[in-house]
Formats: sequence, structure tokens, C-alpha cells
Amino acid sequence: MPNRKVVVTGLGVVSSCGTGIESFWEGLCGKPSVGDRRVEDFDPSNYFENPKDSRRSDRCTQFAIAATHMAMDQAGELTAESDRSGVFIGTGIGGIETLEEQIGILLEKGSRRVSPFLVPMMMPNAATAAVSMKYGFQGPAETTCTACAAGTHAIINASRLIASDRCDVVIAGGTEAAFTGSSVAGFTNMTAFSKEGISRPFDLDRDGFVMGEGAGILILEEKEMAEARGATIYAEILGGASNADAHHITAPAPGGTGAEKCIRLALEDSEIEPETVGYINAHGTSTPLNDLGEAQAINAVFGATGPLVSSTKGITGHPLGAAGAIEAVAVVIALQKCLIPPTAGFVNSDPEMPEINLVHSEPVTWTPAPAISNSFGFGGHNGCLVIGPA
Repeated sequence: MPNRKVVVTGLGVVSSCGTGIESFWEGLCGKPSVGDRRVEDFDPSNYFENPKDSRRSDRCTQFAIAATHMAMDQAGELTAESDRSGVFIGTGIGGIETLEEQIGILLEKGSRRVSPFLVPMMMPNAATAAVSMKYGFQGPAETTCTACAAGTHAIINASRLIASDRCDVVIAGGTEAAFTGSSVAGFTNMTAFSKEGISRPFDLDRDGFVMGEGAGILILEEKEMAEARGATIYAEILGGASNADAHHITAPAPGGTGAEKCIRLALEDSEIEPETVGYINAHGTSTPLNDLGEAQAINAVFGATGPLVSSTKGITGHPLGAAGAIEAVAVVIALQKCLIPPTAGFVNSDPEMPEINLVHSEPVTWTPAPAISNSFGFGGHNGCLVIGPA
């Protein structure tokens, strides 16, 4: 099989701490807020040529279109053939805002008042479809729906399309907009949310996650093609892995064994040794079992003095299916700026948690090296993406 190199030539992000690369990075290195992490003052009309297309798109799709617009602008003029250009965008839930709104209309006003755009707006693949149509990409256009690992899995799957010579360019990432009454009630009633509205990844007093929303998009390109057109290369996708805990619908496997195996598989796929890894962007949701299991997995693979570790969810909250993609964007920026964002919200170590080399309080400088972005989703879905310096 071919094994072509895959590079990142464009980045786009919509998040609660900032929209656009510089605003997002400034937010990651700033102070956390309390409560839900929503994207404020977002105007989708800035990213749609036709206002009707904006109105006929769920917020989940709007975020994806916006992040893709930024990433494509940064990437510049692409030279790949349309049928060798793909789109892989992950989501955990899809257009739930539209679905819930239209169910309300059904119950209040009757079936004849339900929008004919309900289905194309709510379907999980709507964002992928909208992006492929906007840019005329006629290669594989698929949606990954693996809960909170969706964005990471989408980027891994997209990179393999290029590595295997099926595509030359793929728009990859994740998007989510799940702030609706039913979803918030569901997470609240399963006691997944922090009671205080504070995200404390890996902290002794962590008591649940704080929900976020947004989108992260990477333009992935075959390396020689990118070099030939004079593109700026921001990072290289070295490899990745996916596996399943096959244990519980919400809880991770005891001891973090599934996550540990996924990390080892990702290192093997990337053909690098554990000691070469310089940074891990942890899944780090601020839930008791997730953070414990992830710390156990990291410690098992790398030891207590292994690579620097941080969770950006202390700032962004947990954007569910978009989390891995937004965090992949954060890793690429960390490589570019030679700086690692801290784990906001961390104050006290948990004596029952294995030691990891956690960055907190302030950003830390580092020498760019291969980095891992972890994502672990409900259903036992594990994903580990390995990103290297340009």
C-alpha cells in the first residue's frame, strides 16, 4: 500500500473562547469562565454567500461552514482534482437544535407546520454535505459519529485517504451545537455536568464536565503537492489509532486499559517511540472516571515524567463531537508557537491518580516534537491522533 505523507496547510476554528486562530489561542492561554461555554456573537451570514443557505442550516452546520471558510482561506489555492478532494467531518449529535425546535412546532401547531427542511437540517451528515457542495469536492464525503471521539476519528480517517492515494486533499474536523433543552436535561439528569459549572481536568475536586460547542477544521494535503504549490505547512499528521473499550456505554474501561492500548497503537502506526513524544493534549473532561482512566493510560505508556500534558477543556468546556478537532487545531498552534496552553481549573492533585507531567497555571514553552491528541467517547470509542512539527 502507498504510504504518502500528510500535512496540514490550513486551520479554522469556532469556539467559546474565540473564533479564528489568534483569538482562539489567546482564549486558551487566558482565564476560564464559569458555566456553559457557548459561542457568543456568532453571525453565520459572514460565511454563506446566499442568506437562504444560512437560514436553512442548523447551527452545527453553520459552525462547520465557518471553520472551513477560515481554513480554506489560510490554505490558499488548492490544486487537487475535485474527485480526489474529500470531506470528513465528525459530530456526536448533529442538528439537534433543529430537531427539537421542529418537534415543538409539531406538538404546538400540528404536522403541516413542520419545516420541509427538517430532515436535511437535522441529519448528522448535513455539515459534511454542505462543505462538499460549497467547495465542489467530489471525493469521499463522510461523517464520523462516534460521540466525543468523532472529530479525532474524522481526522485520522481523512489522513488515511491521502496516505493510501485515494485523495490529495481532505477537509477534516468536527462540529457540534448541542445546547438544547433536551440535551442539557439529559446530561444533567445523568449527573455528567459539573454542579458548580467549573471544568477542573485532573483535579481532586473535579465533579463533571462543562458543555461547550463549536467546530475545528484542518485542511489535510499530500506533502509533495503542498510543497509544489508553495503552501505553508503547519504540521504533519504522523498517524493515529482507534479502538473500543467494549466495556460500558458511558464509563471507560477500568484502569484505562482501552485508552492505553489506543495510545500504543497510535505510536505504532506513527512509527515513533514513546520517548519522542513531547506533548499530549488530553481528553481531560473533568469527570472522575475519565480523568482517572486517562491518567492511568498515560502513566502506563510514558511514566510519571513523560511528555507534557494539558487539557484545554478547562477553557473550551467539552464540545462533544467537535472536541477532538478543536484540540487538534490547538496542538498545531502549540507546535507553531512553541508554547503549550495550561490546564485551566487545575489546583489540587488527586492522590488516587497516577502522576502525569501536567501543565497548569501558566503556558509552558517547549521544543516542538510529536504530539498526541486523545479523545474518548461514550460507547467506549477511543481515538488517538499523532501530529508532528512541519
